Amino acid sequence: METAKVFMENYWIDKKRNKELYTKARRDLPKCQKFFREQLGWSVINNERIIKIEKIPARAEAYMGITDFTETRDYCLFCAVLTFLEDKEEQEQFLLSELVDMLELQLKGVLEVDWTSFTQRKSLVRVLQFCESMGLIEVYERNKESGGRMGEEILYENTGLSRYMAVNLAYSISEVSSYRDFEERQTEEGEADRGHYRINRVYRQLAAAPALYWKQNDDPDGIYLKNQRQWIQKNFHDYLGGQLHVHKNAAFLVMDEECFGEGHPREAMLPELVLLVCRICKERLEAGVWKRRADESIAVSREEFEAVLKECREKYQSAWSKEYREMDDGKLLQAVTSYMQAWMMLDINEGEIFIRPAAGKSIGSYPADFFAKEKKNE
Repeated sequence: METAKVFMENYWIDKKRNKELYTKARRDLPKCQKFFREQLGWSVINNERIIKIEKIPARAEAYMGITDFTETRDYCLFCAVLTFLEDKEEQEQFLLSELVDMLELQLKGVLEVDWTSFTQRKSLVRVLQFCESMGLIEVYERNKESGGRMGEEILYENTGLSRYMAVNLAYSISEVSSYRDFEERQTEEGEADRGHYRINRVYRQLAAAPALYWKQNDDPDGIYLKNQRQWIQKNFHDYLGGQLHVHKNAAFLVMDEECFGEGHPREAMLPELVLLVCRICKERLEAGVWKRRADESIAVSREEFEAVLKECREKYQSAWSKEYREMDDGKLLQAVTSYMQAWMMLDINEGEIFIRPAAGKSIGSYPADFFAKEKKNE
């Protein structure tokens, strides 16, 4: 089980960077390889340099991007860097100026490149820092006298890992213009073996996303999950841990304390605040103020949700960090809704907010004597 979690937590395991982990993972890979290939439908790359599980999700979600990147431009530059490295031999060295000149040529007609722009230079810095952190390139020599300025000359070395970065596809992507095109192509390929593709889709969604939702009672994913819930529960328990929770129109893999990847809730102010918001939402539902829809979601107006945040602030702000105590209402709303959207707790459509079942999976409250102790300490 621990080995499968290691593969889920790491994009890949690089022998050069962590030989001990690589050796252990390669020794234990046969124990979980069948689970990854058959249940999840993920390819396994296993060679003398790296071990990688190509973790393709069932559906693309907003939170699945590269967290170090903040703009679309970052992704464009990153793809161009990968193309540049593709033409380099392993351990071949190149100058930053050479890379910069080549990026301009590669992106001509796709993206307007202007290195005098501070935002574009920052994008390049983010991309190169990410490449270094992933081990795609290494700094061989840096001009220390430059003080780390953007214009400094740097000698890089290509590690050869870039060839494993992108997922290998069996078709040309020249006609692809959106992530939805990939999903449609994946669905088309699955038509030849619907049963096996459905199994992969259900397992992928449960393993790589906070929730699996369906709207209709005759949804094939929902039917399969309900019919095979004991077998699905056993597979996840044996390899990744956690408990499978199945609802009328939703399912969740609720992890134990020792989970893989980023978890909710975690020890931070925003997740704590969201737990309190979810509690107030649940109280309004139980009091009959709000009603569930057929798909178990709750539709509320922006004003109603803002009222929940206001109530939460009035009750609990003395326990919040200074940042959130002093945050204006609009910024607080944005922070809470963005976090809840990322964890599939709510959707926003044309100004209306739909609170989804995942919001009820974890709620929070402070101990009954918490505020009394605070007042005494004051």
